Amino acid sequence: MLNFPQIDPIAFSLGPVKIHWYGLMYLIGFAAVWFIGQKRAEQPWSPIKPEAIEDLVTYGALGVILGGRIGYILFYNFSGFLSDPLILIKIWQGGMSFHGGMLGVFIAMWLFARKQQCSMLQLTDIIAPLAPIGLGAGRIGNFINSELWGRPTDVSWAMVFPTGGPLARHPSQLYEAFLEGFVLFVILWVYSSKPRPVMATTGLALFFYGCFRFFVEFFRVPDAQLGYLALDWLTMGQILSTPMIIIGAGLFYFAYKKTIPNQ
Repeated sequence: MLNFPQIDPIAFSLGPVKIHWYGLMYLIGFAAVWFIGQKRAEQPWSPIKPEAIEDLVTYGALGVILGGRIGYILFYNFSGFLSDPLILIKIWQGGMSFHGGMLGVFIAMWLFARKQQCSMLQLTDIIAPLAPIGLGAGRIGNFINSELWGRPTDVSWAMVFPTGGPLARHPSQLYEAFLEGFVLFVILWVYSSKPRPVMATTGLALFFYGCFRFFVEFFRVPDAQLGYLALDWLTMGQILSTPMIIIGAGLFYFAYKKTIPNQ
């Protein structure tokens, strides 16, 4: 069994303002999209100019935050919302949904694409290879916060989390950081290093994220207010990831049926 590293969730304080590691992880993700996105926008197949990346990041950040919060309420805590609608704005209590944030980003990219006079999928093809940086960083933030831990286990790398009781558990946040962060980044970065058909990169991102998330859910404890939804193993995360796998595979297939490359 490994010892859980006692890292203060608060990275530093500026007077009465406390800066949490989890919030810094979001900034890392947005900064990565802004910096690397400008390089990608210099490619001849890019539908937008490098100077438009700053606005793209702004739209995307709003999509992530608003979609992530609203998605968490709808998917994971709707009963709590019915009893207290104000929990929607109580973001300091925690609660963000990746699937909600993803839908928020798609809506934001649709709006931004109209402004840029290009298609939404052309924009998502640009940012899809960069998103895993933020996803991996966010999972590390979950690990530092000792939240979203895994199921009890006796594997040699199990940990006793401060908020998880006396049982040793899977460090499922690190599984997700590795698969949804590092591995997904390598796959998408290598694949998108050459011009590809429109929506192929987006489809690949949806497919592999859905597969990775579905797999890791077998090691992760479901949200207490929901538990297992069926068969004593099916979780909300797996239900929400299944359409991603299907839609991602469909986008990738039809991208090559069109055989029209980005450039």
